[in-house]
Order: sequence, then structure tokens, then C-alpha cells
Amino acid sequence: MIELLIAFGAGLISFLSPCVLPLIPGYISYISGSSINELLEKKNINLIPIILFTIGFSLVFIVFGAASTFVGQILLQNSYELRIIAGLIIVILSLHIIGILNIRYLNYEKRIQTNINKNIFSPILIGMAFAFGWTPCIGPILGSILVLAATEESLGRGILLLSFYSIGLAIPFILSGYLIQKFLIFSKNFKKNINKVSKIGGAILLITGLLIITNQLQALGYYLLELLPFLQNFG
Repeated sequence: MIELLIAFGAGLISFLSPCVLPLIPGYISYISGSSINELLEKKNINLIPIILFTIGFSLVFIVFGAASTFVGQILLQNSYELRIIAGLIIVILSLHIIGILNIRYLNYEKRIQTNINKNIFSPILIGMAFAFGWTPCIGPILGSILVLAATEESLGRGILLLSFYSIGLAIPFILSGYLIQKFLIFSKNFKKNINKVSKIGGAILLITGLLIITNQLQALGYYLLELLPFLQNFG
């Protein structure tokens, strides 16, 4: 349970990252085939292309998760070493997100340009290109979740983990298209807080990595489950 919440939160943080949030209006404009001014004038936004776009990047992320879990299962006989290595990788990536480390490879940004006809498959293909092409901000966060997926014991769990990551990224994306006027105001005001959000996300992943190294992540999940009935009674 705790892993799914972490994955969902990582998706939200990916959406708010410096190389995703400022580009959302442009993506929505390109996907919908309307300029920003036209979107602002429309009372009803066609959400179907936006939803298809999120399906496109979700498919890629879920395949990544399945592949990570599959490789992790192959290495399951060395589960102790895998857990330590996975925790260390997440710690390193989190330190990069926070800004303590500067890993130049993770600052490399590749944008895939798409010149394809507008049809029902176009938003899906653009979403897939988004998943493959944008690496500087979602790369370290996504990489941490993929490493977490590698420690899962079943393929289904790895797929579920990346599904929650994709949902965390997809929900605000769809909402931003539906509420484009309010989103433009929000994104303008939020820019000054982007670095703070990245550091908070990095801190959460750092704690996650340390819990994996010390084999306490599952224990935390069990503790939260035991605490839930108490909180419900308290409410």
C-alpha cells in the first residue's frame, strides 16, 4: 500500500516538475489542435485527445515497470543485494533531485518532435513520445519508481506500481485541460514554488531509499495499516 502511495505522489511531483509544468499549455494546445487563445475562448474543451495522450505515456511507463519487475525477479536469488543496490540508486537519484548531487546525464534533455497526421492515434503516439523523450525532470523520479518496481515480487505488482505513477501524472494533466483558464493562472503563480516541490519530492524519495536499504518500507506500510482504524475512530 505504501509503495502505491509513493508512486502516485511521484506522478504528481513529476507533473509539477520544472520541465513538465510550463509545457502543459503547449501540449494541450498541440494535442487539441487549438491555440491557447482559442482554448481560453472555448466553454467546453474536448478532453478525449488529452485522455488519449495520457494513455500513451501510461502505456510506456507501465511497460517500463513490467520490464523492471521482470529483471528484478531474475535477480531474486540475490534479493538482499538487489534491495541494497535498489535503495542506494533511489538515494542517489533523490540527492540529484534535491540538488545535493549534480549528475550531468540526468540533466540532458531530449525532445522528440512529432509531425503526424491528426487522428485518433496521434495523441497516443505523442504521449508515447513524451514518455520516451522528456528525461531531465521526470527521469530521476521515474527512475526511482522503476527501481522500486524491480524489488517487487510479482509482475502484477510492478505493473500496478507504474499504473499508480501514471495516474498521478495523468489526473492533473486532464484537469489542467478541462480547467485551462484556471490552470494558466495557477502555473504562473506556482513557478516560484517549483524548486521547493522538487526538493520535497526528493526528500520523500530519499526516505524511501533509506527505508528500502534498512528493510523497513514494508514495516512502515504495516504500521500505517494498523494506525488507520485508530484514525478513523478518532475522526
